Amino acid sequence: MAWWWPLLLELLTVMPTWAGDELLNICMNAKHHKRVPGPEDKLYEECIPWKDNACCTLTTSWEAHLDVSPLYNFSLFHCGLLMPGCRKHFIQAICFYECSPNLGPWIRPVGSLGWEEAPSGQGERVVNAPLCQEDCEEWWEDCRMSYTCKSNWRGGWDWSQGKNRCPKGAQCLPFSHYFPTPADLCEKTWSNSFKASPERRNSGRCLQKWFEPAQGNPNVAVAHLFASSAPSWELSYTLMVCSVFLLFLS
Repeated sequence: MAWWWPLLLELLTVMPTWAGDELLNICMNAKHHKRVPGPEDKLYEECIPWKDNACCTLTTSWEAHLDVSPLYNFSLFHCGLLMPGCRKHFIQAICFYECSPNLGPWIRPVGSLGWEEAPSGQGERVVNAPLCQEDCEEWWEDCRMSYTCKSNWRGGWDWSQGKNRCPKGAQCLPFSHYFPTPADLCEKTWSNSFKASPERRNSGRCLQKWFEPAQGNPNVAVAHLFASSAPSWELSYTLMVCSVFLLFLS
C-alpha cells in the first residue's frame, strides 16, 4: 500500500467535521451582510425573528421594507402594486436572505456556477436552499393575482432610470403566468437561490423563510443536518487537490 494512503484516509475521516463546523452560524460575503452574526437591539417588522442572532443590521432590515429598496435599487412594484400578502412574502424572503445565519450549507461563491457575474460587493450567494413546502405554496397562493413581467428577477431588467423596469417587449401578466406552480415561484424568482422542498415545516429537513420568534429558530437544526451530511465546497476542493498531489508523489 502506498505510504500516502493512511494520510488520505485520515483526511477523509476528519473533513466532514471541519466542514460542518465552518458551515454553521455564519454570514455570507455579501454587500449588506455583517462579517459575523450576532444580536441586534432592534430589527424592523418582518426581520424581527432574527433579532437574537442576525447577519443584518437595523438599517438593512428597514431598507428591506421600502417600496424601492436601497439594498439593490429594486422595486417590487414594476407592474403596479402587489397584493399586501404577496408583498409581505417577498419582504420575508429578503429578510431571510439578508439576516439568517443558518444558510451556510448553501453558500457558494458568485460565479462558481459558470453562468453569472458578481455584482459589486457580492462575493457569495445562496444556491438551492430548501424552502418548506408550505412556504412555497402560501407564497404562490398570495401572489398569483399580482402582476410581474419576468420569471427570473436576478437579471435582464432595464436599469436606464436607476431602478429596475420591465425590459422592452415584456408584458405585465399575473404571477401565475410566469410562475405556473409554487415551485416555479420559489426557484425561478432569484435564479435558484431557493429550492422547493417536498418536506413540510417542523420536519427538520427544510427551511422556513419566516417563523414566530417566541418559538425559536427552526432553521438552526436544519443547517446542522445539512452541514453534517455534505462537506463544504472549499474542503472538497482541498481534498481533491491533496489527492492529486499525493498521486503525483507516488
